[in-house]
Amino acid sequence: MSQPWDLPAPEAGGAARPNAAGLDGAGLKVLAATLGEPAWRGNQLFDGLYRQRWTRWEQFSSLPIALRTRLEAGVDLAWPAIVQSQASEDGSTKHVFELADGKQVEGVFMPYSGRVTLCLSSQVGCAMGCTFCATGQMGIIRNLSAAEIVGQVVAMLNHHEHPAERPVNLVFMGMGEPLHNLDHVMAAFSVLTDPKGLAIPPRRITVSTSGLVSGIVRMGGFTKRPRLALSLNATTDVRRSLIMPVNRVWNLEALAAALAAFPLQSGERITLEYVLLKGVTDSLEDGRRLAAFAHHFPAKVNLIPFNPHEGSGFEPPEESRIGALCRLLSDAGLPVSVRRSRGQDVAGACGQLVRDRQGKGSPGLKTED
Repeated sequence: MSQPWDLPAPEAGGAARPNAAGLDGAGLKVLAATLGEPAWRGNQLFDGLYRQRWTRWEQFSSLPIALRTRLEAGVDLAWPAIVQSQASEDGSTKHVFELADGKQVEGVFMPYSGRVTLCLSSQVGCAMGCTFCATGQMGIIRNLSAAEIVGQVVAMLNHHEHPAERPVNLVFMGMGEPLHNLDHVMAAFSVLTDPKGLAIPPRRITVSTSGLVSGIVRMGGFTKRPRLALSLNATTDVRRSLIMPVNRVWNLEALAAALAAFPLQSGERITLEYVLLKGVTDSLEDGRRLAAFAHHFPAKVNLIPFNPHEGSGFEPPEESRIGALCRLLSDAGLPVSVRRSRGQDVAGACGQLVRDRQGKGSPGLKTED
C-alpha cells in the first residue's frame, strides 16, 4: 500500500535533456555512448564531476573543445544551487539549496580540527511528525534524487574551497527521514564513496533514522553501507509515541530486536541519539532505561540538549542534569558524549532546519543572502 512519503525524486534535468550530475560511473559511460564517444570518456566525466568537482562544462579541460561544446548544447549539469548562506559564531555555516523545481532544502557545513562534517538533507520536508523537530512542521513534499544529495556535498565543498586531502564526514541528519528515500540515498552513497571520485570512506558516512524497522532491515542487507544512528529520544512506549508517531508502528521492543539483528562490522557500534527535553525525557530513570535499551547491541550514546525553535513548547535541561545522565551512562559501561549542536544562532542546529510547506524560506526563520 502506498504511503504518504512514497514520492518520486524528479529528474533534475527534465525529460528533454539528460543530466550528468549525480550519475555513477556506469551511467556516465552510457551517456558517453549516447554521444557516440568511447566508454573511457565516461571515466573522464566521472573524474571531472567528483574528483575535480567541476560544475560547468567549460571547466572539463580533459575533454576536447568540440565535445565540451556538444555537452553544453545537449546535456545538463544541474546541481543544487546555494542561494543563501549564514555563518554561525561557532564557525559552522547553514546553506540553503534551491533545486531545479524551485523547492529548497538546508544543509550545514561544520569545520573541526583536521576534518569537516557536512549535515545533509534527504527529503524536502519530512513525514515523521516528531514534535520536537522543526522540519516535521513542514510535512513531506518529495524525495531528493541522488544528484540532489551528492550536489549538496559538491556545493558545500566548493563553496568553502575544501582541500581534497582533508577528511570529510557526512551525516544524514538534515531535513527528511533517509530510510524513506533509501534508493536515492544509497545511489548517492555509491557515488560519494567511489575511490575514483570524492572517495569518502563508508565509515565516515552516517544515516540517522527515527526508527523505521523495515528500512533498518533493508539497509542491513547492503554489503557496503553507511553507519547507522537511531534517533531514540524517549525510553517508554507511551512517551515516545507522544513525541515520535513512528513508535506507534514500531515500538521499542521491535526497534531493539531490529537493531540487535543489524549486521555490524568488527568494532562498529550503533549510535543512539537522545534529545534531552526538560521534564519530558531527562529523568535519571530515563537514563537507566536508556542504558538497559543500549545493552541489547553494541552501542554508543549521543546526548543532545534540545535546540529551541519557535512554537516547540520544549526546553533544554539544566547542565547539572546533563552531567548526571552522562555519569549514569558511563557508569553503566556505555561510551557517551554530549552533542553541542553547531549553528544554533542561525537555526542550523539539530532539529532546527525548516522551510515552509512549499519548500521555501519560512517567514519566521532568520536567513541572510
